[in-house]
Amino acid sequence: MTTTQAPTQEFLLPDVGEGLTEAEIVEWKVAVGDVIAINDIIVEIETAKSLVELPSPYAGTVLALMVDAGVTVDVGTPIIRVGDPASTGPSTGPSTGEPAPGPAAAAPQPEMAIDLSNPAASGGGEGESLVGRNKAERGPVRRARKGSASPSTEAGANTQMQLQGAFAPGGAESDEVVASDEPAVPATPAPPAPEPVDALVPARATDPAAVRALAKPPVRKLAKDLGVDLAACRASGPGGTVTRDDVHAAAGRGAAPEPVPATSPASTSASTPRPAAAGGARETREPVKGVRKMMAGAMVGSAFSAPHVTEWVTVDVTRTMELVERLKDHRDLRGLKVSPLLVLARACVLAMRRTPVINSTWDEAAQEVVLKHYVNLGIAAATPRGLVVPNVKDAHDLALPELAAALGELTATAREGRTQPAEMAGGTFTITNVGVFGVDAGTPIINPGESAILCFGAVTKKPWVVTRDGVDEIVVRQVTTLALSFDHRHVDGQAGSQFLADVASILEDPASALLF
Repeated sequence: MTTTQAPTQEFLLPDVGEGLTEAEIVEWKVAVGDVIAINDIIVEIETAKSLVELPSPYAGTVLALMVDAGVTVDVGTPIIRVGDPASTGPSTGPSTGEPAPGPAAAAPQPEMAIDLSNPAASGGGEGESLVGRNKAERGPVRRARKGSASPSTEAGANTQMQLQGAFAPGGAESDEVVASDEPAVPATPAPPAPEPVDALVPARATDPAAVRALAKPPVRKLAKDLGVDLAACRASGPGGTVTRDDVHAAAGRGAAPEPVPATSPASTSASTPRPAAAGGARETREPVKGVRKMMAGAMVGSAFSAPHVTEWVTVDVTRTMELVERLKDHRDLRGLKVSPLLVLARACVLAMRRTPVINSTWDEAAQEVVLKHYVNLGIAAATPRGLVVPNVKDAHDLALPELAAALGELTATAREGRTQPAEMAGGTFTITNVGVFGVDAGTPIINPGESAILCFGAVTKKPWVVTRDGVDEIVVRQVTTLALSFDHRHVDGQAGSQFLADVASILEDPASALLF
C-alpha cells in the first residue's frame, strides 16, 4: 500500500526581536488535526526578551508539532507542519505493481531518485518502500510507520517484491516508479533484505562506527552547554534517542538512577542508591534561559563597561502624596491609576530639560556622546520570568493623563508577561521602583544603551524637622529616598547632582514644576 502525501508547509521559528538567535516553546495553542487559518495564534514562545504569541502564516490542517513544549530551539528551526486545506488527503492504491485507477494516475509527478547503494534506502526495517520517493521528502532521517507489526519480516518482503516488480526484465512498472530523464537502471537481482535499521539512524550512517548518539538539536545543545558526552548518556527516548532527562541524568541533575542489577543481600546495601531525604532534595538547579539569561548578560556587560556612580537624597514627599490624592478625583484622570510613580516620572522628564546629558548614551566605537532629544521612559518591572524594562515612547510629549494611561498599560502588560520586544527597545532613561517591596533604596545598574537610572524607594512616615516661622519643629512627614546611578564617563558629578536635586525639589513641592 502506498500513500500520497498532501502538500505541506513547515513554519520556521522566526526572529521576533532584534537579532534573537533562539527561543523556548512555552505552550502550543493548537494540536495535531486542528484546522487553522492564517494569523491564528498557534504557539507561545519565550525569547530572551519576552513572551510572544506567534500567528500562523499558513492555513490548513496541523499535521505535526515538531518541537515539544519546554524545548529551546534556534531561529530558523521548523516547529510545525501544516497541510494544504484544498488537498484530498491520503489516498491508497494497490501494492501489486498495477497503476492506481483514476485521473490521479496520469497526473505529472516530481522527479524521483533511487539510491540502491544504500541498504537503508530500500526501506529495510520500516515496512515502507522508498522506491520513487522524492529526495526532498525523503531527507536524511528515517521514521518508522505507525502500526507496523513486524519491521524485520514484512518490510523486507515488501521491499524485495517491489524492487523485483519495478526492475524485472519485461515486467510491468510498479505504481511507485515514475518516468524521469535519468538513465534506466539495468535489471539486477534483488538484494537480500537488510537487517532492521533503527528508525532514527541517518541513512548514510550504515557503518556502526559512523553512527553517533541519536538526539534532537536542542538536546545536543543542552549537552554541549552542560559538558555532557551524548555517547555516555542512557538513551531512554523512542528509537533509542537521548532525551533532555537523559542529559540531566548524566550531568547529575536529579534524574532517575540507573537500574541496579540483582545482587545478594550482603551487597545490596553498598550498591543500592539511597532514597532522597524526607524533606526533599537538598539542592535544586534551575537553568538560566530566556529573559533571565538576557538580563544577566546585560547587567554584567553594563556593570563592567560603564563606570557607575550612585548618589542619594532623602526627600519629604508629603505634598506629593497630598497631590496624588487630589489627582485621583480629577475628571481627566478618573479610571486611571494615579500614584507617586506618575509624579516622579513627570518630574524626571521635566528635570532632563535642564540636564540633557542624563538622557544620552556613550558611543564607545565612535568615542562620541549621543544626546537624545526625545525621552523613552523605561519602567523596570519584575515578572515571573525575570526583570523586563518596557518603555513609554516619547514620554516628553505626553500630558499627565496620557502618561498615566501609558504607565498603567505598560505595567499591566509586563506583569502578564506579554511585553513585546519592540516595547523594550530604544529606552533612554529608566526608573526602578523598589518601594513597592518596602525597600528604602538601592544602587541600580544602568540599563545598556542608557546613561542613568533612578531608584525610587518606599514612602514611609518618619520624624522630620520642619521650620515654621523661624522655629524648628519635629513632625511626622512622609519621606522617601531617591538613588541615581549614572555613567561617569560623560556624566560628571555636577550634572548628576543637578538632575537629582531637581527631581527631589519637584517631589518636595510639586508647584516648583512650573519653573521647568
